[in-house]
Amino acid sequence: MRRRAARPAALPLFAALAALSLLGGCKAPWSENSDRPETARDFPPADRPVAPITSTKWSTEEARDRVNEADDIMDSADVRPGMTVADIGAGDGYYTVRLAPRVGQSGRVLAQDIQPEVIERLADRVARERLDNVSLKLGAVDDPRLPAASFDRVFMVHMYHEIGEPYAFLWRLRPSLRQDGQVIVVDGDRPIAQHGTPFRLLVCEFEAVGFKLLSYDDKAHAGGYLARFVPDGQRPAPTAIKVCKNP
Repeated sequence: MRRRAARPAALPLFAALAALSLLGGCKAPWSENSDRPETARDFPPADRPVAPITSTKWSTEEARDRVNEADDIMDSADVRPGMTVADIGAGDGYYTVRLAPRVGQSGRVLAQDIQPEVIERLADRVARERLDNVSLKLGAVDDPRLPAASFDRVFMVHMYHEIGEPYAFLWRLRPSLRQDGQVIVVDGDRPIAQHGTPFRLLVCEFEAVGFKLLSYDDKAHAGGYLARFVPDGQRPAPTAIKVCKNP
C-alpha cells in the first residue's frame, strides 16, 4: 500500500501564522484603545479620571493678587531675570502676564494651552499689554509640544488634573528642560473629581516617567500645594512605565 506523502507547505504556513501572532502579542495591551489619541497609544492610560475643563481660571485675578499668590509662587520657584519659562495650561494668562516682567526682556515666556480659542484670547491680551517677551503655543492632550532643552522652569498651575494622558504628556515634556530645569506644579490635594490631584498620586506619576520630587510647600492661599520636580535618571520606554493607582 502506497503511503501518502506529507504536505510540506503546512508547516511553513503554520510557522508564519504563529510568527504573526507573536508579533501582534508584542504590542502594548492598550495600543488598540481607539478612544485615545493615536499618538498616546504607546503609553499606558492613567488609572484615574480626568477632570473636565470647566473654566480657564480657578479664581479671580483680583482675589489671587490680594493674597500675593503669583509673587509668592514665583519666589518659591526661584524665577529670576533672564530665565525662559513655559506656562502650561495658561488659560486667561494670570501667570503669563506676571512671569513676563519677572524674567524681563532678557528672558522669555511661552504660554501654552490646548484650546485654540483660549490661545486667541490670550494673544489679544499679550498684544494689548505689549508683552514682547511672550510667545504662544497650541499644545495637545498628550504632548506639550515644547522645544527641547529650552526651559529653566515649566509651570503647571491648577491644570494637572485636566491632563488626559499624563504619562505621554510628562514623558514628552521632560526633554524640554535645560540643565537644572524644574517643573513647578500647583494643585489641590484633593480628589480629581473635585478638581485637584492627590499629592501621592502626583509624585507617583512624575516618578513613573523619570522625575523626582525636589521640594513640597503648602500653599493654601494658592489653593493647595506647590511641588517642584527635576529629571532623575533615564526616561523609561513607554511600554515600561508602571501605572500608578488612584488612591
